[in-house]
Amino acid sequence: MTNKVPVFSKDIPNKQLTIVRDFDAPVDLVWKAWTERDILDQWWAPKPWKAETKSMDFRTGGQWLYCMAGPNGEQHWCRVDYQAIKPQVSIVSISCFCDEEGHANTDMPTMNWLQQFSHAPHGTTVTVVLTFDSEANLEKIITMGFQQGFTMGLGNLDEYLSRQRKAGVTLPVI
Repeated sequence: MTNKVPVFSKDIPNKQLTIVRDFDAPVDLVWKAWTERDILDQWWAPKPWKAETKSMDFRTGGQWLYCMAGPNGEQHWCRVDYQAIKPQVSIVSISCFCDEEGHANTDMPTMNWLQQFSHAPHGTTVTVVLTFDSEANLEKIITMGFQQGFTMGLGNLDEYLSRQRKAGVTLPVI
C-alpha cells in the first residue's frame, strides 16, 4: 500500500524541509514526469493554476524557466538551475523566484533541492529535501503555502501516473 499523502518534516536547526511521497508507478515513469517539460506542465502547479514552461534544458548546468499561471492572468516566474543529475536516481538544483527573463528576485527565498527517486515494493518513493539559507526563509516558504501547493501538485502527478497506467504503461512485477 502506498502512502498517497506526502509526509512533510521540518528540521529547523539545519534549515531543511523534507517531503516523502510514494507513487504506484515504476521509477522510470516517475523520473520522466519530473524531467520532461510537457509532462511537468501537466502536474507541477496546484489547480486551478497551471505550470507553463518557457524553456527547459534538463542537464547538469542547464535551466528550467517556467511560470505558475493563475486563473485570473497572474504569473509567478521561477527558475531552476540544475547542479547535478544522476538519471533515475537524483536531481540536485537551486530554484528561485524570478522575472520572465530568469533574473532572480533577491527579495524572495532561494531553495536548494535534492530530489531522490528510489525503487520500492509498490513502485517509487520520491524524497525531496529543501535546504534554505536561513530559518526565516524556510518559514517564509511555509507561510506562502508551499506545503499545500506542493501537496496538490503531487496529487496531480499521481493522477497523471494513473492515466499512464490505464493507457497501458507496465508496472513493476512485485
